[in-house]
Amino acid sequence: MSLFEEAQPAREQVVRVLASEVSAIQVAVSQISPFVGLLFDVTRVGPLERVTAPPYDTILPADQRRYLDASPHNVIRLELGQDAPGDDEQDNKYRRAGAWIRSWVDGGALVRTTRPLYYPYELRFQIHGVDRRVRGLVCAVQIEPWGGSILPHERTMPGPIDDRLRLIREVRANLSCIQSVFGGPCRPLARLLDDATAAAPVAELMDDEGVRHRLWTAEPDAELEACLREQELMIADGHHRYATALRHRDEMHERHGPGPWDRVMMLIVDASAEDLPVLPFHRIVTAPPAPTHGVRVRDLEEVLAEVDDDKLRYGLLARDGDGRLLHSVCELDAEPPTVVALHDRILAGRDDDLRFTPDAVEAEASVRAGEAAAAIFLPATSALRIRGIVERGGRLPQKSTFFWPKPRAGLVMRPFDE
Repeated sequence: MSLFEEAQPAREQVVRVLASEVSAIQVAVSQISPFVGLLFDVTRVGPLERVTAPPYDTILPADQRRYLDASPHNVIRLELGQDAPGDDEQDNKYRRAGAWIRSWVDGGALVRTTRPLYYPYELRFQIHGVDRRVRGLVCAVQIEPWGGSILPHERTMPGPIDDRLRLIREVRANLSCIQSVFGGPCRPLARLLDDATAAAPVAELMDDEGVRHRLWTAEPDAELEACLREQELMIADGHHRYATALRHRDEMHERHGPGPWDRVMMLIVDASAEDLPVLPFHRIVTAPPAPTHGVRVRDLEEVLAEVDDDKLRYGLLARDGDGRLLHSVCELDAEPPTVVALHDRILAGRDDDLRFTPDAVEAEASVRAGEAAAAIFLPATSALRIRGIVERGGRLPQKSTFFWPKPRAGLVMRPFDE
């Protein structure tokens, strides 16, 4: 054995230690970069509507089955696989996901871009009868601990992080975009988006909610990267995915040192140029709620018309002493947003009693069916209000906001072996 070979384990250990120290003292600036992407070949797999899906944490069990049935190449097989009888450490949904993505690449269903690129993204949709558009850029963002230039606004739970960590170890890729916003303005980004979206997209689909997703490719841009280096990114959607990426990075540093796991795929949106809607997550309460005093109203439609974040007004559906279902509207005496005041005053310590849904009809149905004791209906809030809490060092309860629409999982993926 040569002297170099004898010294190699020690060299690798030094590299890992140095990488960890450098990571710990990185300047708090957002760093973006292009990446080699994986795109579905529609000539092999068919329309993108059949092979893509919403983010995993918004998919109901019935929808999971529908996406599984839509195509043998639907990304749901990677993002949200099913448990099977007899699963163990050698054969389980995570291992199967890793085998699927490798077979899709080897078989040509997923095709790599020839070089690292940026991916301009556009969402066209209608909300409250008004046509809207939101544009952003899919890129790789340097991972850093919370609180530098990457800002969270919601708390995370350990269960989803453990689940996503087991998955990322096997698929070795980012399957869906974390969504983030920054204060802006960033004129180089606006110029890049204008130039890219003037051409035909490389991928396009219409989802089940009537949202049109369009994706382009763009070359690296030093001016854009310099502009975004000065911006703080607030996570809008994907807190658990970012927390997973952070844990995975630290885990991989221990074993291999720096690598592609130092970055994560994100859709970044300039909040000064794009108005991303912030819808509520409603609360489904499994145990009887604390007594509240509200004004009785006729039905869910009237509840949703009355809720108001400025007035801290929320809706409640629960049974009275005679077992009758009553809709009511209640107010809190605090500072907005309503969801924070609600958890401080009414739901403190009750995380185990809660389920969450952006669908008010689903929340109401759970109570009517006897599956829940109550439903709490929250008003929409604003990204500006959320950012104000974050800048004061605060954090919202988990599932406080539902930024909508969301980028489609599988439209572009970022492999770690690029």
